[in-house]
Amino acid sequence: MKRSRVNEIIREGDAFIRSFGYIMPPFAYWTPDELRTRRPDGIVGARLGWDITDFGQEKFDEFGLFLFTVRNGRQEDLASGKGMLYAEKIMISRKDQISPMHRHIVKAEDIINRGGGKLVLELFMPAEDGGIDRHKEVTVPTDGVVRKLPAGGLLKLDPGESVTLLPGVWHAFWGEGGDVLIGEVSTVNDDLSDNIFDQPIGRFSSIEEDEAPLHLLVSDYDKHIFGKV
Repeated sequence: MKRSRVNEIIREGDAFIRSFGYIMPPFAYWTPDELRTRRPDGIVGARLGWDITDFGQEKFDEFGLFLFTVRNGRQEDLASGKGMLYAEKIMISRKDQISPMHRHIVKAEDIINRGGGKLVLELFMPAEDGGIDRHKEVTVPTDGVVRKLPAGGLLKLDPGESVTLLPGVWHAFWGEGGDVLIGEVSTVNDDLSDNIFDQPIGRFSSIEEDEAPLHLLVSDYDKHIFGKV
């Protein structure tokens, strides 16, 4: 993706989020220089911040996701079983924009429709080898009520509704009828190693630097803050 397109998506996304009365934390608006100078481990180390991805496919409008990680605990907390064991994201799934089929090894998550169109999730249970079970009935809690669907069934969430996805449950999702503001509340988030995709795709975008970044993405931190290639 071109950096100019990323900057445009951030501006559009911020306006969409604000239209629902959700206010981003102050660090969301730090400039790249301010983030480099401050370099707070609670933000950079926890990989909080902007996350615009086309999953390496260069087709963001059809195949992508807007995310912002608001808070995140540490893997050490999970290992000890105490401390900050949770994470929160705010996301935007555009109308008919696919977030590809994937599962998590560790993370359990509540996916919440915060407003806009319907949020549609295609769901499968995991097979014994971790792959997709294309025959087993899907069972998921939705706001305290257990829902059952056939393998590959479509769960449609209206604004205010949510679903709990336990580790291993395969899911893809998109907006129907309009763009959707999505909340995610989960156990500690690790986007570097806890996303298993059905297809061989990447989690982050490759950025073409055609203009200066408006704000750094979490995938920029290693290069732009720590100078890693």
